[in-house]
Amino acid sequence: MTNVDTQAAWCYHAETKHSAISVRADTFYLDWPNKPSLFKIYPNLPTVSLPKDFPIPVCDTLSALGSAEAPFDRRPSLDIGTMAQILFFSAGLTKKKTLAGGESFYFRAAACAGALYPIELYAVTTDIPGLDAGVYHFSPQEFQLHCLRKGDYRHTLITASGADAALVGAPTILILTGVFWRSAWKYRARAYRYLFWDSGMIAANLLAIAGRSHAVRIVMGFLDEPINRLLDLDTDHEVALELVALDADPSLPSPPVVLPASPLGAESCSLSVQETDYPEIRDMHTASQLTLEEELLSWRAAKPPSGPALEGSGIRLQPRPAENGRRQGLGEVILKRGSTRQFDHRPITWRELSTILSLAATAIPADFLSEPGSSLLDIYMIINAVEGIDNGAYFYSPAAGALQCLAKSDMRRAAGYLCLEQPLAADAAVTIFFMADLYQILAQYGNRGYRAVQFEAGLIGGKIYLTAYHLGLGSTGLTFYDDDVTQFFSPHAAGRTAIFVVAVGHAVKGGVLQGRTVRLVNWPPTGSAE
Repeated sequence: MTNVDTQAAWCYHAETKHSAISVRADTFYLDWPNKPSLFKIYPNLPTVSLPKDFPIPVCDTLSALGSAEAPFDRRPSLDIGTMAQILFFSAGLTKKKTLAGGESFYFRAAACAGALYPIELYAVTTDIPGLDAGVYHFSPQEFQLHCLRKGDYRHTLITASGADAALVGAPTILILTGVFWRSAWKYRARAYRYLFWDSGMIAANLLAIAGRSHAVRIVMGFLDEPINRLLDLDTDHEVALELVALDADPSLPSPPVVLPASPLGAESCSLSVQETDYPEIRDMHTASQLTLEEELLSWRAAKPPSGPALEGSGIRLQPRPAENGRRQGLGEVILKRGSTRQFDHRPITWRELSTILSLAATAIPADFLSEPGSSLLDIYMIINAVEGIDNGAYFYSPAAGALQCLAKSDMRRAAGYLCLEQPLAADAAVTIFFMADLYQILAQYGNRGYRAVQFEAGLIGGKIYLTAYHLGLGSTGLTFYDDDVTQFFSPHAAGRTAIFVVAVGHAVKGGVLQGRTVRLVNWPPTGSAE
C-alpha cells in the first residue's frame, strides 16, 4: 500500500474512534506491573555528558512564542552548551516527586499524554564547539548523549529529504522518534495519534527555546527507510517522525557524502517484560511512508486547504502585548508547567483568551505549511467562563483575528460529555477543539497528511500550554468522542474531523499530582541567567 492509497488512513481513523458506546463496552484495564520504562537505555554505547551551566532563558514567553526568525548576523553559534539548553527545555527532566510508597514520578519539560513519554530525541551533527560530528541519542535521565555513529551523517538526512533547503547547511538536525509500546500500553491502537500530539508538544517548546535566536525548520517530508536505518531503529517498535533543522543556511555547501549506514546492533534495554502488539499502528505508519523521490515532490507541492471564512464581523481579539504580560521568563514557565488536574469555575479575561488564540495561530516553520500563515486545522471552542463573552459555541478565524458565535448557551455539560465525560472539560473556562478537513488533507498529502495534522495539533496545543502558564492559568490536553464533536459543531463543522482538544482555565490549587517531596533534576545550572 502506498502513501496515495488513503483508504489506509480512513480505516485507521475509523477503527480508533471513541464513542459513548465503545467506551462503555470496553473491558480493557491497565497492566501496571508491565508498564513500560520511560527511558531508552543504551548500556554499552560511549557517552558525552552535556554541560549543566547553560543559562535559564529569561526572554518574555509571549515574545518567544510570537517571534520571527532571527537574522543570520544576530545568531549565536550553535555549540554543545546551546544544544544542552535546547534539549533540556524541550524534553529534559525538570522535576521529580516521590509519591506515597516511595515511587518516583518524573516531570519533563513538555506535556505528554499519560506521562508515558514515547518520544525520543536524536541529533545528527557536524563538528560544533564541544561536540564531535556524529549521530547521538539524547538521554534525559542521565543528561548525556549516547554516540551511535562517529562522523558527519547529515548528507544522509538531506538526501532522504530530497535535498530539502530547510536541511542544507544546518550544522545540527534533530530527529524525533516515537516508541509504539510506550504509548500503546495505555492507549492501544489509538496511540499512533498520541505519538504526534506528544512530539508536537516537544516541538512547541523547541521552537520557543531555539527560535528566539536560531533558525528552526520542521521537515516531515522524507524517505523513512534511510533515516530509520541511520538510527538503527527496530521499526516494529520505534520509528522516525519528524526532523528539526537548526540554523540551516542554504548558501553553504552540502556536507560530504558518507558511506551507507551499516547496521549497528546496538543493545538497548527492554521496556517491559511483555509487549502487546497493535498491528494497526504499524500498518498506518507503513501506509504513510514515503519511498520514492516522486512522493517527496508531491509532498512539497501539496497545499493546505483553506478554512471556513468568518461570517460577519465577529468578535475581534484583543491580545495582550508581550511587554505588558507577566514578567515571567520562558525558562521559568517551562519549569513550572504541568498538566492541570482540576479547574475551578472562575472566568478568565477576554484579553487572556485573545492572547492564547493569537499566539496559537502564529506561523509554524514546517514543510507541510508552505503558504505563509497557513494551517491544516480549524479551531472551534466551547466558552464556559470568559469575562464579557457569552457562554456558548464558537469558531475562531485566525485570518480575521475574530470569533464567530455559533450558539449561545450554558454548555458545560456538553463540553464534559464531548471529552469522554471528563469534568476537566466541563470545569474549564474554555475548551478548544482542533478540527480538520481530513478529506482535503489526505487528497493533497496522502496518508502522511494524517501524521502532519495530528502533529500540528499537538504543536499548537503545546503553544497554548506555554501561553496559559505564562498568564497564570492552567491547561491540559484531552481526548474526545470523535463523531460527537463533529455533530455538536455542525452544520458549521460538517465534513470536518475532530483531531485534538485542549482545555484552559484557572487551576485549583493542589489540582496536580501530589507527592511528599519535589526536587528539580539536573537543576539549577551553575551559569547565570540570560
